[in-house]
Amino acid sequence: MPNFPKPFKILDFNQLAKDYDAKVYDVNQTGKYWPLIWKDDSRKNFDQETFGIYTAMGDVRQGVEHHKGIFHESLASIGSVMGASLIGIDKSDQNGKDYVGMLKNYYNSDTKWNIIMNNTSPEVALLGGGYARDWWYDVYPNLMFYAVADFYPNEKDYSTIQHTIADKFYKADSTMAGNYHHSFFDYSTLEPKDSWICKQEDVAAGHAYVLYAAYKKFKEPKYLKGAESSLQALLDQKDNRYYEILMPFGAYVAARLNAEEGRNYDYSKILDWTFNGTPECREGWGMLLDNWNGYDVSGLMGSTVDHGGFAFLMNTYDSMWPLVPMVRYDPRYANVVGKWMLNASNAIKFFYPYEIADDHQTIPEQKEYTKGVIAYEGLIKKSHLKKYENIQAPVAIGDGPNWIAGNPDVSQFSVYGSGHVGIAGAIVEKTDVPEILKLNCLATDFYRTDAYPTYLLYNPFGEEKTVTYLTQTSTNVDLYDAITHQVVLKNVTKVGEITIPSLSSRLIVEIPSGSQIVLKDGKYYANTIVVSYK
Repeated sequence: MPNFPKPFKILDFNQLAKDYDAKVYDVNQTGKYWPLIWKDDSRKNFDQETFGIYTAMGDVRQGVEHHKGIFHESLASIGSVMGASLIGIDKSDQNGKDYVGMLKNYYNSDTKWNIIMNNTSPEVALLGGGYARDWWYDVYPNLMFYAVADFYPNEKDYSTIQHTIADKFYKADSTMAGNYHHSFFDYSTLEPKDSWICKQEDVAAGHAYVLYAAYKKFKEPKYLKGAESSLQALLDQKDNRYYEILMPFGAYVAARLNAEEGRNYDYSKILDWTFNGTPECREGWGMLLDNWNGYDVSGLMGSTVDHGGFAFLMNTYDSMWPLVPMVRYDPRYANVVGKWMLNASNAIKFFYPYEIADDHQTIPEQKEYTKGVIAYEGLIKKSHLKKYENIQAPVAIGDGPNWIAGNPDVSQFSVYGSGHVGIAGAIVEKTDVPEILKLNCLATDFYRTDAYPTYLLYNPFGEEKTVTYLTQTSTNVDLYDAITHQVVLKNVTKVGEITIPSLSSRLIVEIPSGSQIVLKDGKYYANTIVVSYK
């Protein structure tokens, strides 16, 4: 990846996430294709009203007029509730609505699967992804639900649902006994199944993530056992089995187990599999590493081979979720993640129609419908839609018109992917050196123990750089570098200046001023709080 990706501009992801939430969750928005949210009173699984959000703008399968309003996807609704919660919006009490509570309708108790799924009912399942044929769609919503639940621990029924999900995942892992070579799993009958879709061994990473989160929440040893068993099933793979979004969560869980539980997993191959685009079945899935006609697209996640490369907005945002906090537990990867985040955070703007030139997008004449908050679903080297084949790379585009006959061109604008912007909004902060980002390592580190504010700063320059550091803590702090295990600046009140060596990182932890660092059982403590791991 380039040290200085071009053209260079880092969006204000935090403000973009606030704007997305304000507009998409506003039932009074006017204009063609708006509002993007509707009421679903079908009362599936729970006897309550819930809501739907369009997967893509203008999607003819969706809205209150189609399929009784039942067809909506958790990727959009749970994902956007998670994104908003990450930037500090209380979605449990927003304009009189408890959107957090409404997510319970995705808990498929009517089907006896008793996990969170991408739809509320199999009645509409074949209209979209997943539902007993494509495993990641059945597992990933549970990771998102667990993330949301960490913000709202007192939400009614949530703990019970989390417990049941963890039990299902534990039983599923026990049933498979290390063999994840399947297309999906029937969580009602506890039977692995196969279909025409790729075998998805990387689902083991999703199981491991949920089970370790359940262990941290409920303290039940079987969940730790299940997390380790699921992770081992992934590590036992001889080949890259990356299918969609779950692989990097395996790296995060391994790093935490090593740091917190004293394990010794060598998980470097999970990171290789995440990035290098060499899966056995889903050819090319990983990270783009390229420049298209002067546009650096390195760091974006998706297919490295489809039409020359086809990256996706949601996949790029969601890969930030496990990989940035992973560095807390294993600073060896600070430079790798820091450089990747610089490239990904820069290139992600190309999905947004107001940030990429009109001659590099398919429908610039319709971008006004996005109201500045909805991006294209993908970025491709050569259009996979015939009518746009003349556009030179990179091409901002979307799959919507291929999903169903009659879907309008505007369905290339991805409501679901754009709703995950809160991940970047919570993690990415600019500094007074534009190319040095300040990355919040706690933002998506769910179910963690108490921690002081922790930030990763990577210097891509060939010489040492000095950065103005703004503290999150209101009292005086010392800035401790968890990489060198040294205090780099003492007694800071709100603002300090830190130096970062060339092509290197600082992993800054804001500890109370004057704190003594003590090493005990492989962990470095300031007072009673772990600040780094040996």
